[in-house]
Amino acid sequence: MRIAILGGGPAGLYFAILMKKTWSQSDVTVYERNRSDDTFGFGVVFSDATLETFEKYDYESYQAITRNFAYWDDIEIRFKDTLHRIGGNGFCGCARRTLLMLLQDRASALGVKLHFQTEIKSIDEVADADLIIAADGINSFVRETFKAHFRPEMDLRPNRFAWMGSTKPLDAFTFSFRETEHGVFIAHAYQYEPGHSTWVMETDAGTFERAGLGAMDEQQSAAFLQRVFAEDLDGHKLQINRSLWRRFPMIRNARCVMDNVVLLGDAKATAHFSIGSGTKLAMEDAIALFEAFKANGSVNAALHAFETGRREDVERIQHAADVSLVWFEHVRRFWGMDPTQFAFGLMTRSKSITYDNLKLRAPEFVADTDRMFARGVAASGFKVDVETPLPPMFQPFALRDMVVANRVVVSPMCMYSATDGMPGDWHVVHYGARGIGGAGLMFTEMTCVASEARITPGCAGMYTDAHEAAWKRIVDFVHAHGETKFAMQLGHAGRKGATKLMWEGIDRPLAAGAWPIVAPSPVPYYPDSQVPREMTRADMDQVRDDFVAATRRALRAGFDMVELHCAHGYLLASFISPLTNHRTDEYGGALENRLRFPLEVFDAMRAVWPNHKPMSVRISATDWEDGGITGDDAVEIARAFSRHGCDLIDVSTGQTTPEARPVYGRMFQTPFSDQIRNDGPLATMCVGNITTADQVNTILAAGRADLVALARPHLVNPYFTLHAAAQYGVSALACPVQYEPGQSQLFRTAEQAQAELTELKLKARPKTHDPALLRAAE
Repeated sequence: MRIAILGGGPAGLYFAILMKKTWSQSDVTVYERNRSDDTFGFGVVFSDATLETFEKYDYESYQAITRNFAYWDDIEIRFKDTLHRIGGNGFCGCARRTLLMLLQDRASALGVKLHFQTEIKSIDEVADADLIIAADGINSFVRETFKAHFRPEMDLRPNRFAWMGSTKPLDAFTFSFRETEHGVFIAHAYQYEPGHSTWVMETDAGTFERAGLGAMDEQQSAAFLQRVFAEDLDGHKLQINRSLWRRFPMIRNARCVMDNVVLLGDAKATAHFSIGSGTKLAMEDAIALFEAFKANGSVNAALHAFETGRREDVERIQHAADVSLVWFEHVRRFWGMDPTQFAFGLMTRSKSITYDNLKLRAPEFVADTDRMFARGVAASGFKVDVETPLPPMFQPFALRDMVVANRVVVSPMCMYSATDGMPGDWHVVHYGARGIGGAGLMFTEMTCVASEARITPGCAGMYTDAHEAAWKRIVDFVHAHGETKFAMQLGHAGRKGATKLMWEGIDRPLAAGAWPIVAPSPVPYYPDSQVPREMTRADMDQVRDDFVAATRRALRAGFDMVELHCAHGYLLASFISPLTNHRTDEYGGALENRLRFPLEVFDAMRAVWPNHKPMSVRISATDWEDGGITGDDAVEIARAFSRHGCDLIDVSTGQTTPEARPVYGRMFQTPFSDQIRNDGPLATMCVGNITTADQVNTILAAGRADLVALARPHLVNPYFTLHAAAQYGVSALACPVQYEPGQSQLFRTAEQAQAELTELKLKARPKTHDPALLRAAE
């Protein structure tokens, strides 16, 4: 097979090595436009896990890399005259030039043909190849020539960065944050060989402009940053090598294969330098493509397997990189945090490192984080142990006079199991079981304020005396048998009303038995949905009064809190979003006008709800659609409700229109809670694909929310919080006396189970590649 590789970077060279090593008869040629010893930048980073992969696929190049690397185990965070050193990470740095030259040597020894200072400008020049690898970098001419096929997307991020070097020795990967009169500067620094370290300098666009860096040349920029990071450099100078200020391009392609041509490395996908994965991603691309050829007998089959099989891994890495880079773009958001919380947030920013993970690798740091969190709880008036504190999820929290014993919340979950709005036996069992499961707070499903306000015929209501009595029975049971506080979520379906039960066709219109529906504008949800009637002022008065009546009923039923549902495209959310509110009167247009009616409803509810009891509002913090609500809008929406007496913002997203395209993933809505909580600043509750106690502790300790709501985990495990308490050895959690023997057994078995799990996790960790430890083990 004849293989033409356009680009002599790590991706192209490593693929050439693997293919030539396995199929020695193949004709592999690499074309590189630069000289063999040209390189830009300074060092690259690999983790222990990545080194282990290299060791498996080509031991010779692995040995060459490890003979020329600097190894470190710690991450050092310098912030506001504090220093946190966090161990257990396992990384190495290697000079980029060294990496390229050793890969060149390995490829050449295997018989790969290397042509330097040879620029291929058209794939017609290599048309005789059976396989063409376009590893020609961020500015790939192949990708751009055929962009109609590959359909690339480039997101040019707002922060500016410049890649510099220094002779300053470093024994840890170092993040340094320095505040100047212009703004904040960040250094991402690591040693890659004795006497040489990489310094990636980053700042936001405003700081860049105020500092005048755009008018400086490379040497002037370096001199400026030497002054900013003088304490970190300790007398060493910054070095330059094409150290130009740039904006990072996040590159994705809808396709990466065209006939016998395949994009590889930066031409295909980029990952932000803040997670050190650009070179790793490129070389793992090469491994994945090689594996596709091993498993498939033809070029077409191999490329198809690569395109379909590699996408998920790349998207996962890119998602982690996206979340990480956004953290650095908004570092000012976290500037007022306790330094320990700031450091914890930095460590967990990409979601790949969590509370439990850090507890294994850096137990003292997590202990400091727990003490920091407990001090904050104590400062808010609670008598809690601040020396040997409970984990964050088991710390109390107060909203007005309502105190929740812990930060776990049973999220609102529609059951679609009521008859004419009436909660029945299903609801008694459902809420009763979760009410004694240990969570600090529990919400009802969206409970509709009128018969015509229902989403489906199975939705629960609070608009008759019988409804009130049925709910009171459930509330009384929950209060009598546990410490869980109980909140009622009140809502109106609006244009999403008169639809089928979820399992019969979510949001699809009823074939028969539909009731008239209203909305701010006559815009149907689906083209075949019922067209809602545009609301008049009289309609608004009626809806407002329905919410007030339901709030009065919730008070008489004994609920501890009420929540106004202004999310998910239901009636009040439809007023707030410009995608669904097309009105030209005082209730449409600017955000202030679109909020007018939802705030009017909230004010009317607040007026009849006791002052000592809290109220919350659920919002969609983004519509996940161009032209809709954004995160910045969400902050303003939350602030508006807060000014009117809202105590907690329940942060959800989307479901406004069927055209929305959410970016799903673990804890995918939490960044919006983070933004509202820290930019607001306001108390928030986050929700959305949160599934473990570990994630709950991670979110809380990093200051991304005050309460954490879990939905689906509570469907299959009403006693999620009791199980989590056993996992963390928290014995003080309330448990019904009838269940105490089970709780005792749970604690007896949990300690052994956790010890076994910890042992398995430690065994599963990649082996260290620290030369000193390897020598000691010999």
